[in-house]
Amino acid sequence: MKLIIANMKWIMLVSGILTCSMTLALLAPQAQQQFMFGESLNGPLAEIIVRNWGALIALGGALLIYGAYNLAVRPLTLVAASISKTIFIILVLTYGQQFLDHQVKGAVIGDLLMVILFATYLIGTRNK
Repeated sequence: MKLIIANMKWIMLVSGILTCSMTLALLAPQAQQQFMFGESLNGPLAEIIVRNWGALIALGGALLIYGAYNLAVRPLTLVAASISKTIFIILVLTYGQQFLDHQVKGAVIGDLLMVILFATYLIGTRNK
């Protein structure tokens, strides 16, 4: 636990950069969906929803980067990112198991690891 607490800045930076990679969904929604899920949604509504999804996830990544440098917002940032990532994991495991043969499997594993690290930090620093 002490190792995680001591290195949380770097954990958050790496996590934030990885999470910001979802900016691709904002810029190229069809390519991002194809890469992550092996298929894509089509049409104007899909363009809006997927681009917004990518922007919101990238915003979460930017907040992780900001929280890496700003201790005052770090707990809130970690809680928000953990909730978002946990919801994604649950949705994929509940409704999208057929996509686990694609890159989304790596995203689920990576997000789960981030949630565990974030929770460990929050538990370890709750009395400080």
